[in-house]
Amino acid sequence: METSTIQQKLQFLSTPEKGEVSALLMRPDEATHLLVLGHGASSNMRTPMLQKIAESLAEQGIATFRYNFPYSEKGGGRNSQATVTATIRSAVAAAHEACPDLPLLAGGHSFSGRMTSTAQSESPIDGVKGLVFFSFPLHPAGEPAITRAEHLSKVDIPMLFLSGTRDALAELDLLKPVIQNLSKRATLHLLDTADHSFKILKRTRTSTEDVFSELARVVRAWALAVGE
Repeated sequence: METSTIQQKLQFLSTPEKGEVSALLMRPDEATHLLVLGHGASSNMRTPMLQKIAESLAEQGIATFRYNFPYSEKGGGRNSQATVTATIRSAVAAAHEACPDLPLLAGGHSFSGRMTSTAQSESPIDGVKGLVFFSFPLHPAGEPAITRAEHLSKVDIPMLFLSGTRDALAELDLLKPVIQNLSKRATLHLLDTADHSFKILKRTRTSTEDVFSELARVVRAWALAVGE
């Protein structure tokens, strides 16, 4: 899908205590949805991987609103869960203000995806139609468990899980039953040979499709099925 894309730098108030943080809006022509896209725990909105995800989504007609948390904007240790979830709600509100005509999705890579679902489980995020998880971090590497997924039962909107078959933070024998227990609300798409950062093994990957193109294609199909 060939398209031209508008990119815009923005600022929004994360919380009254923590002040403003930065955001990047990437909106392709004829966008169908807007995804509020958070970053991993130890990164920020400008990482090459998140940029690639945003670019690939734009090619599929999905706009993105990337943003920083206060700690990734200004440095220092990771913010409290309360600050992180409040920032997610603020980001969604700012994204809606920037593109009020587009249906909203929310999520992110790893940590931010989990925090978005945590926020949604505590109280529905205004306007969000579905959640997208790029490598949901089910457990720390080498410490298999499912406690991080307990809150997902309280999420009552559609969820899309995009997970690599080599993701050390989401062992498939644990992830699959978790998603099955969520019934029709949850969809799992596995990315052959991809790890937590979507790095693939070219020699053994059965698909010739670029992994980021695959991600974006799946998000678009799922988003259209979710509806407006």
